[in-house]
Amino acid sequence: MKTKYIVFALSFILAGSSGCADFLDESDKSNFTPENYFKTAEHARSIVNAIYQDFRMGASGDYGGSPYFMTDFLTGLAGTRVSQNVNINNIRLVVNNADNEYSKAWWNYSYRGIANANLAIERIPDIEMDNTLKSKYLGEARFLRAYYYFNLARLFGDVPLVLAPVDASSPELYPRQAPASEVYTQIVADLQEAEKSELAWNDESGRATMGVVKSLLANVYLTMAGYPLQKGQEYYSLAASKAREVIDRGVYYLFASYADLHNADMENKGEHMFMIQYQAGTSVENGMQYLYLPYNMDISYYSTETGSVMVYEEFIDSYEEGDKRTEERQFYFTQYTANANREETVHFGGYCVYKFFDEEAHLRTAKSGLNYPLMRYADLLLQYAEAQNEADGGPSSQAYDCINQVRKRANLPELGGLSQAQFREAVWRERWHELPFENKLWFDMARTRKAFDLTSGRFNDYVGHTFTYGPELGERELLFPIPTGERNNNKNLIQNPGY
Repeated sequence: MKTKYIVFALSFILAGSSGCADFLDESDKSNFTPENYFKTAEHARSIVNAIYQDFRMGASGDYGGSPYFMTDFLTGLAGTRVSQNVNINNIRLVVNNADNEYSKAWWNYSYRGIANANLAIERIPDIEMDNTLKSKYLGEARFLRAYYYFNLARLFGDVPLVLAPVDASSPELYPRQAPASEVYTQIVADLQEAEKSELAWNDESGRATMGVVKSLLANVYLTMAGYPLQKGQEYYSLAASKAREVIDRGVYYLFASYADLHNADMENKGEHMFMIQYQAGTSVENGMQYLYLPYNMDISYYSTETGSVMVYEEFIDSYEEGDKRTEERQFYFTQYTANANREETVHFGGYCVYKFFDEEAHLRTAKSGLNYPLMRYADLLLQYAEAQNEADGGPSSQAYDCINQVRKRANLPELGGLSQAQFREAVWRERWHELPFENKLWFDMARTRKAFDLTSGRFNDYVGHTFTYGPELGERELLFPIPTGERNNNKNLIQNPGY
């Protein structure tokens, strides 16, 4: 594990009511040490800002890929036209190995974020500054550390649980893995501490808020209720209660139009609870835009069009008849105007993802500052519906209201009169149709041990599920491999089974 990462000055800062990323003037970082740096409120702000930056994970990878594609390519929903990308193809063909660069990115960037969170949590309490602001920064740091560990525990299972800054003399320089149950206990503890802080319920600058703290805690409880911990009904009840706190607060709402999911004016508000912040024309612009384009069809101002994600028609066909999300330029698109002549239409011969489409970048600039969603209100509504149904033995009127809000926007009829089992699958199916390509569905597969059958519309057991294009999921695909380089650096790390 790369324990050496400490960041004292940033290339970005999440600030201002506009929701855009401002920039700090960088000074000579070689003069900064933990002993002489943490003296002022601005220093506290700087280290907390540093924790956010690793959500970007280096934007894009080799041959038209991104670490954020890793989980989605183990759902069986998409192919790719980039045959050279071994990171994508080894995952989707279920022949993945420990040399995959995506696993490496998730591991390294998560632990770098955790390192900065540990530094903030240790050093900020001793800074003389406004107590409310101090509480807010510590709340953010606790939330962010919990978020990084939540990803690590779900992706890799047992992982090192490092909770203090590490240097060359630290006994935790080469840490052993903690059981996943201990990691989850710490995640809950961090989020409960963050709940005690002075965080605002909403913040359109993109910083963590009380709303996202509680929403993440609901997700954590929901995950703990399922596999691998199987804590069951008690934790479904905790998840439902925590999600209900956020829903009843009335801070968040579903966008009326799917277009607002990629409308820069609607970032960090409404449905967008928590996002990765980008800014066009800088070192922190969104590097994923061209990855979602069809392969070399010249529809964009970008000179590169990789065809990295091509959605299978069988998945589109699994939506209910009349579902607005499958209409052209809602969640997906099959054609667009030609870059050389906007009066000419180019047909792709397949489906591409439109959810994250930045029109300004593709039509005019080839530079995107469009934020990427990490937490969305539609997800929370469906989490509540699922958790309440499991906790109480059947769906309540509130659970129906939550799922029907999502369905109503999709122009689908309301649900009613379902048994617990019928409602369970209805919520799962709604999640698959509302949340694809947002790093949600594989996590659902892992915690429920179920996979969506595109042909039947039913849910199969995860182990033994066969994708429409042939590969079969096995026990080993319940986790991703710990990167080879990490095990070479730290001989205490034990590889996940099957890799």
